[in-house]
Amino acid sequence: MKTEILKIELNGIDKEKLRYAAEVLRGGGLVAFPTETVYGLGADALNENAVKKIFGAKGRPSDNPLIVHITEKEWAGGLATSIPPAAEILMDRFWPGPLTLVLEKSDKVPDVITAGLSTVGLRTPAHPVALALIREAGIPIAAPSANISGRPSPTTPEHVIDDLYGKVDVIVDGGCSKVGVESTVLDVTAAPPMILRPGGVSYEQLTDVLGDVTIDASILKKHSENYVPRAPGMKYKHYSPKAEVTVVEGEPEKVVQKINNLIWEYKESNTAVGVLSTEQTKMLYGDVPVISLGDRQKPETIAANLFKAFRDFDDIGIEVILAEAIDNQGIGLAVMNRLKKAAGYNIIKVK
Repeated sequence: MKTEILKIELNGIDKEKLRYAAEVLRGGGLVAFPTETVYGLGADALNENAVKKIFGAKGRPSDNPLIVHITEKEWAGGLATSIPPAAEILMDRFWPGPLTLVLEKSDKVPDVITAGLSTVGLRTPAHPVALALIREAGIPIAAPSANISGRPSPTTPEHVIDDLYGKVDVIVDGGCSKVGVESTVLDVTAAPPMILRPGGVSYEQLTDVLGDVTIDASILKKHSENYVPRAPGMKYKHYSPKAEVTVVEGEPEKVVQKINNLIWEYKESNTAVGVLSTEQTKMLYGDVPVISLGDRQKPETIAANLFKAFRDFDDIGIEVILAEAIDNQGIGLAVMNRLKKAAGYNIIKVK
């Protein structure tokens, strides 16, 4: 397949390029496009054959549901059977933004999108190119992350090109994604609403608005192979670099000590090892590649850099990544969810 790359500047969006990408979507093609979280791989959500192409291009399991992107909350009325009051409140507060709401789906939504579930995830992205593209296409867009299934999610157009060039019709280059981790998925059909996947909108932000919010027990622990995922990213090993990832949890000083011990062991066996650190600890490790994800006190900086760091280590041939854990507060919950899934729950706890 020939893949066209369309570079669109954020200030002064090229309407001709946008129109072309929208025509490809309406014609049943695949278009990768930027959002504020990560890049998405889009298809016409109401075209079952087009949606099936997403699974083929990504190598994505068919029991992993997709999120549908819309531009106005009014669109939700045609895709969901009803909009609960809590959902209305959240749409007004967080849309456009990194929050996906799980609602009872209408008959318009193909079962291929929901993996046969009775619910569908909807969100309005907070990215000018994404919004302009969906509006120009005039259709809801089904879009998981624009990467090979299981690989780190793409936060730059180069990441999308590396994974999907030759497998999709168009890649829209709209620069780097800012949030760096996917949207929060909140099931508002549950009472109280339940976070199925942590992301760019935190548990604390949601409880400030709704009061009572629960968190799915599978977010930070491994579940059985028979588990039925109710949202993207819940069941399978995800977000993984080619390197083996180990997460080290505990007091920062003891984490540094343990990682340095592990570095020595890996170097003794001639294993190429790297460290994912924070700004506070980046100078405390031995003679190995170290990537600082950001400030431990500002977890949003860590979220923005996580997936790129995974890919950067792959580019230099690192075989093992030793990653510092961070606190589960705010977007830190999403960071730890991604780290643990990337590691296949290979976690060392130090005391």
